[in-house]
Amino acid sequence: MKKKKKILKKLQIDQKKQIGTLIGVPLLLTIIGLFFIFEASSVSAFRGLGDSFHYMKLQIIWASLGFFIMIFFSVFDYRKLYYISFPALLISIIFLILVLIPGIGTHVAGARRWISLGSFTFQPTEAAKFSIILYLSSWFLHKERERFVSFLLLLLFMIGLIMVQPDMGTAIIIFSLFITIYYFSGESLKYLFFLIPIAFGGFFFLIATSSYRMRRLMAYINPSIDPEGIGYHIRQILISLSAGGIIGRGFASSRQKYQFLPEAHTDSIFAIIGEEVGFIGSFILIVLYLVLMYTLLKTAKHAKDRFGKLLVSSIFCLLCLQLIINLGGMVGLIPLTGVPLPFISYGGSSLLVFYSLIGISISVARR
Repeated sequence: MKKKKKILKKLQIDQKKQIGTLIGVPLLLTIIGLFFIFEASSVSAFRGLGDSFHYMKLQIIWASLGFFIMIFFSVFDYRKLYYISFPALLISIIFLILVLIPGIGTHVAGARRWISLGSFTFQPTEAAKFSIILYLSSWFLHKERERFVSFLLLLLFMIGLIMVQPDMGTAIIIFSLFITIYYFSGESLKYLFFLIPIAFGGFFFLIATSSYRMRRLMAYINPSIDPEGIGYHIRQILISLSAGGIIGRGFASSRQKYQFLPEAHTDSIFAIIGEEVGFIGSFILIVLYLVLMYTLLKTAKHAKDRFGKLLVSSIFCLLCLQLIINLGGMVGLIPLTGVPLPFISYGGSSLLVFYSLIGISISVARR
């Protein structure tokens, strides 16, 4: 009896640690993000909008809303998400279609990825990540044998809607999310052996048929091929990171924030972080992400039902994918894509989605 009480007490302590980490690490990352969003955007915001704090103030609003959404999902019984998974997917598909309609979708830099809501913009692809996690976790809650064709058609349909925008980075994430959820579901892997080579072929076909994507691939292979054109972005990122060295230039000492580095407060914010806090500070930041990912894995392992395991495993996969694609692009391991750094990059859509997913993970951990 005493032994059982000790085990129960240990489990309760472990549960509290998990929940504390799931709450604390995202909040810490968001605070770090707020500081560096101000650092990276203050000059451009003052020049363009007359307010150095413009982007930071907007991000504070999104972060506050995200925190309350996280609390909501953490007390909400995650098992009830099964019943809203299909409506959530349907709504996200509607938004992915609406964003393509002129007058509704906002056209920026050759892409139509945002819907304007007054002073704010909404990115439907971020909501699609959330709904796909819910829907596929529900799909594989019970063994869905002999339904690979349906699974494949849904995958192609979602990828098609995203590529029309176009958004190659998110398309890669959605494809990888489908594959990893399929893997964690325990379904037969024989179909994947045929799907993955076809997917790689399709990926290279999309590059070959787009001059812009081909030029980005060439810039990835050789950043000096067009230093003032397509290679400019990656060259400025590498200059920023190399300038940081081991300990960095120091807080507020970035030179690249003076509008040398494109998208400094969004997708490229890690370059500013690396420039100011150097290798050591960047390493500490990555460790925080690793702690969060380890906690998600632990939560998935101890989930009491299949649905909880699939949900948290999917959330773990999404976080890993975005980190790999963003950081890999920053250090030149993979081509640059427009994928934000979770909890840190400026952008309300991504922040709200990740806080919602962390709230679901806390709900699983609590039960």
